Amino acid sequence: MSVDTESCNHEIVYFGVTNVNYEKRTIGSVDTWRCVKCKKIFCEEKQLGIESIVDYVGMPKISPDQKWAVLLCNLKKHKDKWKLVKIKQNDEIQHECVDEKIIQLKVKDFKIEDDKHWNFLIENSINKAIEI
Repeated sequence: MSVDTESCNHEIVYFGVTNVNYEKRTIGSVDTWRCVKCKKIFCEEKQLGIESIVDYVGMPKISPDQKWAVLLCNLKKHKDKWKLVKIKQNDEIQHECVDEKIIQLKVKDFKIEDDKHWNFLIENSINKAIEI
């Protein structure tokens, strides 16, 4: 069991949603909650047609140097095309691309630098619909 080392005793309330649309049809969403004390954001991915249960209890953890983002893969189709990820300002993340191949994607200034992948930050998209 992990211990939360944050100093805030979070009071989390629902903050909003980001709908993810593909060909003008909603294929999923990202629910966003926020602590009323420290304003930290917590997110949960909801892909239509996927009913699996997450492997953690409570709000997903994110480190102070990370932001929530939706990673999009231009090589995939429909609902497999996007995933909620945690990214750092200048880092690399792993992505399971087509044929279950794991690739490394470079991130610079919270943007993925790749011609077949891109992302958008949740903090800039709350209560909006994003067409992918």
